[in-house]
Amino acid sequence: MTNTSKTSATERKRGSGAKMVYDLLRDEILDLVLPPGSPIDEVLLAERFEMSRTPIREALVRLAGEGLVDTLPNRSTMVSNIDFLNMHTYFDALVLMYRVTIQLAARYHRESDLEIIRKHQAAFAAAVEAQDALAMIATNAAFHLAIAEAGRNPYFTSLFKRLLDEGRRILRLYYQSYEDRLPRRFVEEHDEMIDAIVARDLVLSEQLGREHAEQIVRQVQKLLTRNERLDIAL
Repeated sequence: MTNTSKTSATERKRGSGAKMVYDLLRDEILDLVLPPGSPIDEVLLAERFEMSRTPIREALVRLAGEGLVDTLPNRSTMVSNIDFLNMHTYFDALVLMYRVTIQLAARYHRESDLEIIRKHQAAFAAAVEAQDALAMIATNAAFHLAIAEAGRNPYFTSLFKRLLDEGRRILRLYYQSYEDRLPRRFVEEHDEMIDAIVARDLVLSEQLGREHAEQIVRQVQKLLTRNERLDIAL
């Protein structure tokens, strides 16, 4: 093997290693296996994944670009905290994407899109039945992204994916607070959305998307404002 071939093979291996670390850490952060504020040690990660620190750093740079990790002035790294103070701006964007994407899906969907949407809905229903919170979060996101894809606007789809990813930590907190049990009503709401899309009812689709999103927002806000009294020892 020539030196050029060796270099190319090394670069491919390093690139795949960085992606593997990125994928695993990203899921652990979004699923709260690594809670907000957790320290991230490059040396320990290199030992865990049995690779050099270079792909570890590449993965952390990518995670930092998504706002999931922060590099502190002393060059240490930690899982980013959830920005609860600006949560209202996140909710505004999320509700808008629910409304827009489902309305576009009602207008532009094809039969093949419906098959994909129904497939993700079946997976979501199974996750709810199993009370598998992580599966619920993942299949819920896949369901709504499939609807966004059916709307055929890649800009909205990209933004919606980012919002749903950022919201995984919030939903994980919410599910934990209710012992990972999700009301069956959420499954039924998804079914109603599919029916409205099939009927190409733009008004009803937008209404259902709005109501579904606003219900989630209200529930999360209720969680965040619970037990807000200060318990101060005198």
